[in-house]
Amino acid sequence: MRKLTFVAIAVLAGLLAAYGSVALATSSSGVTSLPIAKGRFGEIDVKSKTDIDTTTRTYFWQAAIDTKGSSDLEILQNTITPGGTFGWHSHPGPSLVIVKSGTATFYLASDPTCTPHVVTAGSGFVDSGGDVHVVRNESETVDLVTVVASLIPAGATRRIDQPNPGNCAF
Repeated sequence: MRKLTFVAIAVLAGLLAAYGSVALATSSSGVTSLPIAKGRFGEIDVKSKTDIDTTTRTYFWQAAIDTKGSSDLEILQNTITPGGTFGWHSHPGPSLVIVKSGTATFYLASDPTCTPHVVTAGSGFVDSGGDVHVVRNESETVDLVTVVASLIPAGATRRIDQPNPGNCAF
């Protein structure tokens, strides 16, 4: 009888934990996503260096991508209506985000002051992956449109819903 009671309590605790983690996650609202392309890559080890000032042979633009294991590259376009939000979330790998139109305002869960980071049309930002954040369209009249390129482990889910960290008033 004691063993049965212990098992019942353990199962109940597991169910409550699972329910609590789902109930605390924040979902997006006012967001429409359009997948553009997805491709699978083997390991990537590429370095690029370009002379951007031919008069000075020491001024170079450089980039490097080095992955271990296969990766998926996902490209998508998001449209976020005025007042819309992606909800608190993270990604398992880096994303390059271009603001095509409107203004994106993002906040980091790790920032106790909830400082807004504002990115306007024609600009972009890098989400390094792993950090919990929220992107919002704080406009009252204009849609926010972003184009995102995410490099993630092959087969991984690109977006991971996260609970509200409580550092922002919204």
